[in-house]
Amino acid sequence: MSRTKSITHLKVLVNPANCVGCRSCELACAVAHSASGDLYAMAQAGERPGYRITIEPYDNQPIPVHCAHCENAACQAACPTGAIYREEANGPVLFVAERCIGCRMCLHACPFGVITLHPLGAGVLKCDQCIERLEQGREPACTEGCPTGALLFGDEDDVAKAKRQQSAQRLLNMPAEGR
Repeated sequence: MSRTKSITHLKVLVNPANCVGCRSCELACAVAHSASGDLYAMAQAGERPGYRITIEPYDNQPIPVHCAHCENAACQAACPTGAIYREEANGPVLFVAERCIGCRMCLHACPFGVITLHPLGAGVLKCDQCIERLEQGREPACTEGCPTGALLFGDEDDVAKAKRQQSAQRLLNMPAEGR
């Protein structure tokens, strides 16, 4: 059994209405992908690991944008070396920096623009859904670091059901003339 088998149905999900643009998710991601895994050690070493999630402003609303781990991932199809791959059909789209030749084909192929250049110019950065953390029973760093619940980690169906229930509750609490 591959290491992604038990987590294939779980995704990082976005609730944009809760995002305040604090960028805690970006910092948590950078720290999680640093050599030390510690903010202070990372800063002292001058390390620049980069982050794999971005807060983008849209119409005065910050929106967390991250890898969707697409079913037919264009980045994976564009990668000539297999640096971008999947272990399971529905699992996360993973990235191995050692296989990357820096051609940037994945960066150009990604329809969401979430693959970025490494801050040191050596290859690219791509979300790996914090697979090592998942194997330890932890959530991805971005969801764990989000203080407002704008980023959630869970089953898409469960989150959609919770959203429907919240919408129904709002409708029940709405004055009759507003319905």
